[in-house]
Amino acid sequence: MDDAELTTENVLKRDVHWESYMTHKMITLTCLGKIRRYDNQSESHKAALLDEDGAAYVKLFVNILRDNPFQENGTISRYAFKKETVEYVLALIDEMLTGNGCLLWKGNWFIQNKSCKILSAIVSARPRNQSGLNTHVKSSHPKVKSTSIDDVLKGLLEWLCAQLKYPSHPSRGIPSAISCLSTLLKEPPVRSSFVQADRVKLLIPMISPATSRKSVQLLYETCLCLWLLSYYEPAVRYLASSRTLLRLVDVVKSSTKEKVVRVVVLILKNLLAKGRFGSKMVVVGLPQIVQSLKARAWNDEDLLEGLDQLEEGLKDNIKEMSSFDKYKQEVLLGHLDWSPMHKDPVFWRENVFNFEENDFQILRVLITILGTSSDPRALAIVCNDLSQFIQHHSSGRLIVNDLKAKEEVMKLINHQNTEVTMHALLCIQRLLLGAKYACVLLA
Repeated sequence: MDDAELTTENVLKRDVHWESYMTHKMITLTCLGKIRRYDNQSESHKAALLDEDGAAYVKLFVNILRDNPFQENGTISRYAFKKETVEYVLALIDEMLTGNGCLLWKGNWFIQNKSCKILSAIVSARPRNQSGLNTHVKSSHPKVKSTSIDDVLKGLLEWLCAQLKYPSHPSRGIPSAISCLSTLLKEPPVRSSFVQADRVKLLIPMISPATSRKSVQLLYETCLCLWLLSYYEPAVRYLASSRTLLRLVDVVKSSTKEKVVRVVVLILKNLLAKGRFGSKMVVVGLPQIVQSLKARAWNDEDLLEGLDQLEEGLKDNIKEMSSFDKYKQEVLLGHLDWSPMHKDPVFWRENVFNFEENDFQILRVLITILGTSSDPRALAIVCNDLSQFIQHHSSGRLIVNDLKAKEEVMKLINHQNTEVTMHALLCIQRLLLGAKYACVLLA
């Protein structure tokens, strides 16, 4: 029978000579006993065995499918399982996962985990035709219901994403799902489905500095998922609207594991030329971080090359950005720091009318920060910047009052941080008296 016409039903009718495999020490007597109790039995009998000891049976059949020959007492057999036997075992596993004794959705963690890993590996390793498209082999038998690769991918992806929300196993559910996704997201249809279903947001919370060996592996594979997604434009648009960049910078700044640093650097390199990522990277201090990373002793050539390319790209972005572009990105990202431009009279004289863009968007964001931030440094900087705007804009006092900033600044006059209090007082003085008559508290 042609391979394309094989069905689970036909393959399961075969009579496999398991005793010969035991004779050649490819399976043990115990394994033979288990196989014979299960093989060629009724569906109800198989279901009962699976309910009783399903994990052991799946482990047995998975062992047969492994690339390495069966080992016993440290001796490796020179024989390999016949193709017909491998097909038979795959049919048995298919029956387990889809028949009346189906285990995949019964909460048996071992089988769920192994099933998804096997499916992910098979999908990833399947042959492709010359045009680079996936090879879809459909049965020519009119009565055989054909299941396409896309159908398998859709069901598998749904289950993996469900694991990220509600893991079946408390400690292994999420790591196993991420591990499979880091394989499956190589597939363009998977990337598309993943983004369209708004599932990128499930990955973002996992991008944080690792504290243990297990969490390092989870972080690495999560970043691997993001690296694959960074080649897909709709995913990049989502990443641009989230706090992913700040999380990646925190990770690369604090991580000591070379593989983690490498994959994050490769993500940043991919994102650098897309949208406004380059200017955002400059604002959050990535050029300085890259310099620090380059000073460390790395062995990975991809990492070293990635750092060089990232450094050059950031230099180009620094040249292109005006001082107001840098300021604007700093405010929009909420990454406020006492950079020189906040107190530079030249910056304010040259750029004060740029604040009128988009109906005073930047001023509105600053005022929003006053009402939402608990960071004393950010609050002090906002009060300072509002004071600077009032002082340098001919209608600054009226504009800031119209935007209802006074109420928010007044709340900070009795702040426990003295720097916040000082800048809040100066801002209120300029609001009430005008820049000409306000006391210079910071002299």
